[in-house]
Order: sequence, then structure tokens, then C-alpha cells
Amino acid sequence: QVQLVESGGGLVQPGGSLRLSCAASGSIFSIRVMGWYRQAPGNERELVARITSTGSTNYADSVKGRFTISRDNAKNTVYLEMTSLKPEDTAVYYCNAYVQERLSGPTYRYWGQGTQVTVSS
Repeated sequence: QVQLVESGGGLVQPGGSLRLSCAASGSIFSIRVMGWYRQAPGNERELVARITSTGSTNYADSVKGRFTISRDNAKNTVYLEMTSLKPEDTAVYYCNAYVQERLSGPTYRYWGQGTQVTVSS
């Protein structure tokens, strides 16, 4: 089993910044992709950003130029640096990881418990 633990959410004013962290632990051989999703009330969960083990990244158009995703493979940790935050960024942010638990084994998708980000004056 694998656990993903997020931290770093909170309340911030428009234009402010926050940094989210997500650490994976448990039975991990490799993590192919790590990412962040978000879900606002009444909306579907949507991709914010993701990063592969080699550092390739993808971003939602709504966050390009404002958010930066990075990862520390040695620590099995992914980060999301969020700047120029807007009220529409308010949501629960979920960490996501595709984990291979053993050599040549299958890849499983895991989710964190979510962390609330609120952008409001």
C-alpha cells in the first residue's frame, strides 16, 4: 500500500502565493507520474499539473505561467508552487501518483486526502 500526504493549503489573499507538498510513502519501487488535481464545489475534479519521473510537465491552461510543479524523486515528493492566486483557484487540491510497487509489477493510481486552498480577501 502507498500513502500520499499533502500539506501547505490555507487561506490567502488574491495575488498571494502558496506552496503545496505531497509526500508518498509505503511500498514504492518507482513513481512514474505525480500530479495535482483540484475540485471546487459543484465542479468536477480537474487536472492542475503533472510531472513525470524525468521532469516533463503539463499544466492546465488556467494556471500556466502562475503555477510550477516540481518533484524530488529521492524523497518521493511533489510540490506545487502557486503564485498570483485568484479567487477562482479556490478548491480542494488533491495529490495523485502512479506507483509501481515492485519491478515489473503493475502500476496503481493513488490519491491523497486533499488540502483546502481558499483565495479570498
